[in-house]
This record gives sequence, C-alpha cells and structure tokens, in this order.
Amino acid sequence: MNEQLQLAVVVPAYNEAATIRDVAGRALQQAALVIVVDDGSSDGTARRLEGLGAVVLRSEVNQGKAASLRRGADEAMRLGASVIVTLDGDGQHCPEDIPALMRAWHTAPGRIVIGSRLHAREEIPPARYWANRVANFWIGLAAGHPIADSQSGFRIYPARIFREARVCYDRRSSFVFESEVLIEAARLGITTHCVPVQVVYSGRARASHFRPVVDIARIVRMVAWRLIAQGFAERAAALRRV
Repeated sequence: MNEQLQLAVVVPAYNEAATIRDVAGRALQQAALVIVVDDGSSDGTARRLEGLGAVVLRSEVNQGKAASLRRGADEAMRLGASVIVTLDGDGQHCPEDIPALMRAWHTAPGRIVIGSRLHAREEIPPARYWANRVANFWIGLAAGHPIADSQSGFRIYPARIFREARVCYDRRSSFVFESEVLIEAARLGITTHCVPVQVVYSGRARASHFRPVVDIARIVRMVAWRLIAQGFAERAAALRRV
C-alpha cells in the first residue's frame, strides 16, 4: 500500500446534514480514504454523502462520539491504514490543515498530533474556551506533560493506539474518550504534540453536542480516578522492589 493510502480520515457525524458533504469532500482532497460514521442521525446526514466517494458507516441508534471513532478506526485499520486523522463533521476543522499536522507527524512518527485552537481565543465561545483550559490542566497533570488543547477532535493517531489503549468507548464516554486516550497514550509511551490550526464556528452548523459543565465534570472525574489508580500502581511497584 502506498503512503497516501496508509492515511485514513475518520469523521464521526451526528445530525451534520448541513456541513458533512463539504467536510468530507474537502477531506477527500487530502486523503484517498475518508470514512464517515453516521451515528444514528435523523436529518439525512448519510444521504448527503451519496456519490461522493467516502466510505459511509451508519449506526441505527446513536452510540456517542467515542464509539463512532472506534468503529471508524477499526474500518480504517481493516482497510490497511496505519495513521488515522480524526476531525469533526460540523465544519469547525479545516481539512486543508491536514498537511500541517502530517508535517509535525513526520518529525516524530508514532506520537499523537493535535490541531490546537486555543491560540484563536477570540473565535471560541467563552464557556468552551475556559472549560478547555480546565481540562488541559488536569489531563496534562495525569499524562505527565503539558497539552495545549486536550479537547480538540482534530488529531492524528497512530493506528496502534486503537488496538492497545485501555479506554472506554460507551455512550457515557462520548466526550471523555478524547481526554482519556491522551492519558492512556502516555502510559504506553506515546506523547502528544499540538500544532496551531484554523478554527471556524459557522452559523450553518448545528449547536455543539459538547456540554461544558457536564462533560468537563465527567472528564475531571475520569482524571481523578486515573491519578488515584496511578498512585496505587506506583505504590505496588515500590513494594515489589522492596
């Protein structure tokens, strides 16, 4: 398989009919393999992709973003991808920034590369900006290194992380997954690097599914349990060395 086909773009989509064809079409200009996972949409999202050339996977019932990412990644790996780009279907991420992320990837293959938005503070709704800052602190603490934008879904993953990471993909983990996987990646020796990218909050897109208070509370709770578990693991390891 050539290098272009080793790269797959995975787009989780839930009621993205207004934007998904534009996003997927632009992504296809950057990668030969684009997989859209329609997560039980009721607005005809999947129909908007007919004839475009993207692989479309459809769930009859909404299962959450984490499950959609896992399903898309599994299909990408089945088709031979070793590098997986994820981006949202609402148009806030620009597929044209994929080459910038790939340049960062090529400097140190095997790590996670995140398209960071927080440099564009004036473009981000205030509640989301401050929620992201809180999450960045706690996730960076648990991962053991600073992470400039832990909540951006525009990422490059080594495909192996979907095989090896011990994280939850259920519906309650919908927005927790993208935080937990960074902590789990650090446990596996996979570091994270952030690259500034464009961010677009379009009036065409539907309202965000992310709930700053509820979802950040779930993320902080996950981080707390991870830190507690790490503490117990370190203590157990110290006892074994005695």
